[in-house]
Amino acid sequence: MIPYEELRIPVTGGELAALRWPAPDPDAPVAVALHGITANALSWGAVARELAGRATLVAPDLRGRAGSAGLPGPYGIAAHADDAAAVAGALGGDRVVLAGHSMGAFVAALASARHPGRFGPLVLVDGGFGFPAPTHLSADELITAVIGPAMDRLSMTFPDRDAYRSFWQAHPAFGDDDWSPEVDAYIQRDLTGEEPALRSGCRLEAVRTDGVGLFQDEVLAAVRELPHPATLLWAERGLMNEEQGLYDESRLAAAGQPDTNVRAVRVEGVNHYTVLTGKKGAGEVADALLRAALPD
Repeated sequence: MIPYEELRIPVTGGELAALRWPAPDPDAPVAVALHGITANALSWGAVARELAGRATLVAPDLRGRAGSAGLPGPYGIAAHADDAAAVAGALGGDRVVLAGHSMGAFVAALASARHPGRFGPLVLVDGGFGFPAPTHLSADELITAVIGPAMDRLSMTFPDRDAYRSFWQAHPAFGDDDWSPEVDAYIQRDLTGEEPALRSGCRLEAVRTDGVGLFQDEVLAAVRELPHPATLLWAERGLMNEEQGLYDESRLAAAGQPDTNVRAVRVEGVNHYTVLTGKKGAGEVADALLRAALPD
């Protein structure tokens, strides 16, 4: 694994935990990377490995997760967007590259729209384009429909870390070739508590608020109002490694992607998780970050 530094960044209500993989060159580009709804900063570990010091990567634990679980609300996509701007400001850079995976892509789009002076180009990873919520569903039904299996995990307990590892290794998204030291560190960072009752450190209130917030008008509109160019890397397969991913050409057309400032790129042979954590997916994300930071 690539060594990283632990940071604490002042934000509204306290301090946000963040991880920093520094580049040896102090003049190297800087990217801020935002994780998904029940993930944490170490989900970007494989991307840091593929960057291999060519850029500095900073990934916060979003409010209500892992090292930032103690931060109070309000939660929501706008709160995370403002926290991302605080991270960029604390780094002292100008117009850093901003990246986000899954929910983090929606946060990145909104952060760019709300704080255009803080960020330059964006890299969206299997997220950022959404659709209005079905009107017949309650808030709880909506969040269950979106991330039902992930929500189930938040209420489970595990006797030890090996049990949690086994739980994740049995997930359809991860084959034997997809497991790595970076993936293991990522899932272990999620755990809190003591044996034999370890559990996810994600705060359920934060996950519920953020999940419903993905359907707010401001959030859905953000990707159409980006002040800077963006690249969307979309995974061929879905959250459970099913053939239908979150996106395809027809879904992106329905979401209005062709009329935006976003270039869409299909990443073959990966699913919603491994587009970020697998070697192929992480390599594509790292290359996109470098292209965004060092345009021709």
